[in-house]
Amino acid sequence: MSEQGSPHTKINQDFIAEAEEIIEQLGSELADLSDMAESGEFDPDVLNSIFRGAHSLKGLAGMFSFGDVAELSHNMENLLDSLRLGKLPLTQQLMAVLFDANELLAAMLRSFASGEESEMSLDITRCVANINGCLAPSGNSSTILSLDTLALPSHMLNSLTEYEEHRLRDNLTKKLTIYNVHASFDLSTFDTDLSAVTDTLKERGEVISTLPCVSANNEANIDFDILFGSKRSLEELITAVERDTVSVTRLGSGILETPTETESSAMPVIATMVNKSVEPAKVSASRSLSAETMMASPPQKPEEAVSSAKSMSHTVRVDIGKLDELMNIVGELVLANSAIEAVSFRMRDGGYSGLSVELGKAAKGLERKLSDLQKGVMDIRMIPIGQLYEKMSLVVRKISREQSKNVNLKFYGADTELDKLIVEDVSDPMMHLIRNAIDHGIESREVRLALGKAEKGTIRISSYQKGNHVVIEVEDDGGGIDVEKVKSKALQKGLITETTAITDREVLNFIFLPGFSTNDTVSEISGRGVGMDVVKNNIAAVSGMVDIETWKGEGSRFIITLPVTLAIIKALIIRCSGRIYALPIMSVLESLLVQSRDVMTVERREVITLRESTLPLLRLENYFDIQNNAKRPEEFYVVVVGVAEKRLGIAVDDLVGQQDIVIKPLGDSFKRIRGISGAADLGDQRTILVLDAGGIINETMRSGN
Repeated sequence: MSEQGSPHTKINQDFIAEAEEIIEQLGSELADLSDMAESGEFDPDVLNSIFRGAHSLKGLAGMFSFGDVAELSHNMENLLDSLRLGKLPLTQQLMAVLFDANELLAAMLRSFASGEESEMSLDITRCVANINGCLAPSGNSSTILSLDTLALPSHMLNSLTEYEEHRLRDNLTKKLTIYNVHASFDLSTFDTDLSAVTDTLKERGEVISTLPCVSANNEANIDFDILFGSKRSLEELITAVERDTVSVTRLGSGILETPTETESSAMPVIATMVNKSVEPAKVSASRSLSAETMMASPPQKPEEAVSSAKSMSHTVRVDIGKLDELMNIVGELVLANSAIEAVSFRMRDGGYSGLSVELGKAAKGLERKLSDLQKGVMDIRMIPIGQLYEKMSLVVRKISREQSKNVNLKFYGADTELDKLIVEDVSDPMMHLIRNAIDHGIESREVRLALGKAEKGTIRISSYQKGNHVVIEVEDDGGGIDVEKVKSKALQKGLITETTAITDREVLNFIFLPGFSTNDTVSEISGRGVGMDVVKNNIAAVSGMVDIETWKGEGSRFIITLPVTLAIIKALIIRCSGRIYALPIMSVLESLLVQSRDVMTVERREVITLRESTLPLLRLENYFDIQNNAKRPEEFYVVVVGVAEKRLGIAVDDLVGQQDIVIKPLGDSFKRIRGISGAADLGDQRTILVLDAGGIINETMRSGN
């Protein structure tokens, strides 16, 4: 195999392309932070974004075994962490160190991209010494503000992270008032309700911390205490957010005196270039040099800086948004072509047969070209899942080594293709499932041998096409999920009142709740209760579903069902209660003509019998709460939809026909509406809603509508 086509070269190119984006973003955000340093105040969100960028680069470099980049970005991350925790003042001298580190990272990346080995160990040593000099104690300690005047409950105070405590003190130092916003939400809609309240608060100040708390109605509600700092008055906040389920309270006096001692504005020690033969005494002397000396020693020559403007990657990375726009244009052309065909038919009926034939031929030719164009754009968007598998293998090797576990990763169906947008959205959920499989599922070597299992654990990732969907399965042969432990945790959190009146499948759904974790200890991999809710939400965002199968002592399987694409799709146009909807064909299994006498009621729920099986029946007017006084017909259609193994019958008045549609988002205002994935234009000046079959099935099965 040639060097260019080797897997090692491919991996290096993947690393360079992703690392280049991170470093460019870091440079832009550092420039914004430098501007803020001049004013003396900075936006915590900007600093947090830079911190996350350095953290991501460290993890990426470690994953691809680029040790020098990982080391430097790790030290940069430490400096940024101390800065965001308020342990260091934001000065231009400190910004110079951060800029120096970022430029050196870019220089190292250029060296890797060019394939030319460049000795940068001295530059790295100097830069790390500068960072450590900033982190060294300056001898001046500032008074730590007490939070006693806020009279925070002990459980709330103990739940704050170090960063949240710092943000709380920083708000007090700025003479801002601290409020506690208590909110109680229904379990079925708390995610969107909490997001709406938080967004409203962020427009008026800083959300310092969001803490779950005990609810008066644990069976149906979940409560939160939101610590919030603002210049706004209590009356203004009450007007903005307070309602039956949300209350605002001012904490303590809300203001603390500024400490009498001030932090020194002098720059912590800065190191200059050192040689391998430098003696300790000389290194110590070099650390006392001024910031001007350090800034006068750039890590690269001017001519090197000029050449660095060239791109390091030979691939063109196209924003998926541009492909979406191109796909929308193709969709509009398809609709326009349909309109032209309709005109040709009307001309024929009006006596213009000759012109209608010519116009019809032109429309058919345009249709063929549009079909080729549509297929070409779709092919650009479609990528094999195997590209995602390559990253997974690196993650497994790294985490299994850190966890001292032997794990064998097996892939099946790497050539299965998915829309690029869906692959991107599914990569993080996949990463988290694999991390969980190693940390929670696969047992240690000693435990596996004691149980009679193979010393090396196995994780299987398989993908295959099933109808118009793609199924991805993540399976491990570990200990499985302890259902009883999940029940106990749910009981402890007040999510259930008793463990006997709930099925195992319902219990497993608790894993997807925010903050829910059965791990008693927090590790770098898991245990914080963060991630599984994101897994479900990210998959639902692309009209997908996730199911769990588990066998105690034998392992677990996570089954992800996804549509092949969300771009141009074929849809079944239906009419119900005077309204027209589009239902993606990929979710439609069949359609039936049903008599009203065939409808039965089981546990206050309408059902029909389909091939000796009971099929739940849903009426869209009930689901969307549409007022319909018309008498129901004696004969109507039922469209059977299904995702994964779940089935549901949707009662409709008429089947209008099939049509290619382009799904367009409705915007943030409609995010709360469940069962709607977007809107589509029918080409005759009508805009209709596109139903989300997976969302409707999940909501119906859960609520019993």
